[in-house]
Amino acid sequence: MEMNSLQDLMVDQLKDLYNAEGQLIKALPRMAKAASNPQLQQAFTTHLEQTKGHVERLEQVFESLGQSAKGKTCKAMKGLIEEGKEMMGEDAEPEVMDAGLIAAAQRIEHYEMAGYGCVRTYAQMLGNKEAAKLLQQTLDEEGKTDKLLTDLAEKVINLEAQ
Repeated sequence: MEMNSLQDLMVDQLKDLYNAEGQLIKALPRMAKAASNPQLQQAFTTHLEQTKGHVERLEQVFESLGQSAKGKTCKAMKGLIEEGKEMMGEDAEPEVMDAGLIAAAQRIEHYEMAGYGCVRTYAQMLGNKEAAKLLQQTLDEEGKTDKLLTDLAEKVINLEAQ
């Protein structure tokens, strides 16, 4: 893809996020299955549903831009998910596995928050208020998930793993 403007960069980054979310939709059920703590299982299941909504929002943004959402593979998400798979393959006590799953999930959340923050800012700068609003909604949800995982880790999971 030729990138000659901030608009081109935004579309490229949106395609990356779209692919990342698609990969995550496939990974979250495996993470929920690998978790032993019911609250963590629920957090992954809830985030799966949110992630499907993130994809729908991205599709709305692409439609408003007259662009296709397809065409890019997010190598970073591929790597983050691969690290999560490695964790799930370890011979770990259930509580330790849960702590490792949270660490893997938070790496993913932080990656997504960075990406959504950038494209939201590009949309604002380009005067695309509707796209900026949709991207901010997703950014807010990613932040809430990250906080939920932190709280779960600090108040339950990490204590059990200790």
